[in-house]
Amino acid sequence: MYSLRVQLLAVTLIAAIGGAVAFYNHTSLLISLLIMFAIVTIAYGILFVLVYRPLQRIQRVVTAQEDKESVRRVNASSSDEFQHLSDSFNTMLDLFRTDIRQLEKLERVRSEFLSNVSHELRTPLFATQGLIETLLHGAVDDKKVNKDFLKKALNNIERLNSLLEELIDISRIESGEMKLRVRYFDIMPMLETAVAELQDYAAQRSISLAINVPEESEIKVFGDKERLRQVLVNLIENAIKYSEPKDSVVINCKDEKECVVISVEDTGIGIAPQHISRIFERFYRVDKDRSRDVGGSGLGLAIVKHIIEAHNQTISVDSKVGIGTIFTFSVSKLGVEV
Repeated sequence: MYSLRVQLLAVTLIAAIGGAVAFYNHTSLLISLLIMFAIVTIAYGILFVLVYRPLQRIQRVVTAQEDKESVRRVNASSSDEFQHLSDSFNTMLDLFRTDIRQLEKLERVRSEFLSNVSHELRTPLFATQGLIETLLHGAVDDKKVNKDFLKKALNNIERLNSLLEELIDISRIESGEMKLRVRYFDIMPMLETAVAELQDYAAQRSISLAINVPEESEIKVFGDKERLRQVLVNLIENAIKYSEPKDSVVINCKDEKECVVISVEDTGIGIAPQHISRIFERFYRVDKDRSRDVGGSGLGLAIVKHIIEAHNQTISVDSKVGIGTIFTFSVSKLGVEV
């Protein structure tokens, strides 16, 4: 393979040599014309093969991109310049196809998200509407049911409020509007407060809730205290929801050199292997019927994952059906306050 410039110089040289030979031999006009025709033909053939055909190949590939599924690639290697152009064009096509796939994926996610949101909002709204209509049609005077209906309506409104708060949270997180307020703080009081906050809820469901922490009286970590408390409360609440009476939930804290490892371990119903990889997706539920019975928006674990990743940490899950589940995440002990 040679440079296109070299190839064009070769064509020019051939023409010059032909003209010089004709002039030197003092050939007749007819022979001179024949030589000129031969030179033009050779020059045209060289340019056709080395320039025009590669450009045609590029044009065919460009036209083929009207079909988004096309996988045609440019292969024009008649010169170094065309080879570089082919490589650059193929790289551009790969990026183009990647962008198309990403846009299609985002459109599917958006459509699914809107569908899920409308469903989650519609369910408590319709339920509340039915309860209020029943009360207006005379049930409000029935002391046996009026308070019960009002309590159910209030529960539905609280569910809507919780859903809207979590939608706002995840929207702010994914848009980058949520800014972490990171600083050093003692993690031990936060753990104890989160457990105390959910003790009554665990007791109502006859579930044992305990905390297992190191003997140190103080362990400093670096992070957003309120957001990490949100993570812990969400994980503990989920563990309680998906456990049976007489099961137990334990919060473990392990102090390591550069981080603190926290796990929420339960002896509940567990998660089947095929669901593990998807439980952090928005609105994904392992058991939809049970999820709606115990409440929850289906956004909690997605928010948890976002918050942990915003701290440059990871969260993992280990679960066995009928045995229990362990969610584990870490919090760094190192950082610079700003």
